[in-house]
Formats: sequence, structure tokens, C-alpha cells
Amino acid sequence: MYKILIIEDNQVIREELKFMLEKNGYSVDTTDDFSDVASFAIKSNPHLILLDLNLPVYDGYYVCREIRKKSTVPIIVVTSRDSEIDELMSLNLGADFFVKKPYNIQILLAKISSLLARVYDVNNTRLLSYGGISLDVGKSIAYYGDENIELTKNELRILEILIENQGEIVPRDEIMNALWQSDLFIDDNTLTVNITRLRKKLSEIGCEDIIKTRRGLGYSLL
Repeated sequence: MYKILIIEDNQVIREELKFMLEKNGYSVDTTDDFSDVASFAIKSNPHLILLDLNLPVYDGYYVCREIRKKSTVPIIVVTSRDSEIDELMSLNLGADFFVKKPYNIQILLAKISSLLARVYDVNNTRLLSYGGISLDVGKSIAYYGDENIELTKNELRILEILIENQGEIVPRDEIMNALWQSDLFIDDNTLTVNITRLRKKLSEIGCEDIIKTRRGLGYSLL
């Protein structure tokens, strides 16, 4: 049974969500202590997190950022904030989906179901390799020599695309479309930030400078 953690300070909304999720077969964890909710989220070890942005003590941006430092758990931001900046910031910090309140519960349940299926597909054992680096798509882990490192969803998808193209240049627009299949305008800098984070992680396991920027064109592997 999948466990979902609800980080929501509105008790009414929290209890309604809990009831609907349990009715649909999920195990649900909640909290009303927001003093160190990011640490609580890590210790709770859920399969997915529903995260509000308007929280006491620390807002959802901070919580998302702190969780992403230690975990790749799927995160769906569920919030009354509805600006494109809020959505962009949430995605940039590592959220998988951005859902605006008031939401259609059936649509939210569909997003939860599809995200869980995508992340925890036990049959997904794809292994890719190129230039000394190997990628376990199912586990979202990159290997280089005797070292390995866990990747976020976006980092995984970027590296997966680059390896699949075996050294060929992949246009920035193609990568952005694969990551954010949405009509929402995504700032070009968002991809640059994700590429930078991926490069840093790869360098931590000794795989440096494998991702090359092809100015005006896109990215490729050595």
C-alpha cells in the first residue's frame, strides 16, 4: 500500500484529503506540527507528498528545498497560489506537479496515481550506458566507476535523453518539452539550473565535464 504524506496547515482541507485518499486505498500520514516539517517528511518516508505552499513557520518553498536535499520522493504542490511564478518556482525546486486550489479531487487522484505508477513501476529496469557512465532508470541512480549517486526526476530525465542520443546534440527545446509537457511558459533558465545541478552531482562521483553545452544548439555527451 502506498503511503501519502499531507503537509497542509488547514485542518478541514487536511482531513478531507485524508478521508478521500484512504477511501481510495492509500495509507495517509499527516501532521499539525510545522516547526520542522521537512525533517518529519524525511522520517515519515512516504511514497508521495502533497505539499501546501502557505505554511506557518517555513513556507512550502523552503520545505520542498529541504526535502530535495535528501530525498527524491514525488512531490505534488497543492496550493491556493495561482501565479505562473509560483508554479515555476515549485517545479524549479523539484516538485513534480503543481495543482491549484480549488481542485477537482478526481483530477488530483489521477495525478497521484499516474505519478506513483511512473516512479514505482517495479517492471522498469531499464539500464543505459555511454562513455563510462551507467544509468539505472528504474532506481534513478547514475553509476561511474565504483561510485553512484541518486538523481531527481528532472536530472534522471535529462541524463536519460542525453544517453539515448549517444553523443548527438539534443536541442534545449526538446529537453524542456520532455521535462515540462505543458502550455505554461517555462523560463529558459530553469533548464540551465537543472543541467547545472546534474553536472554537479556527476562530478561528485568523478564524472566531470561529460555534459557539453553546444552554444545556440543544445547539449550533448562527450
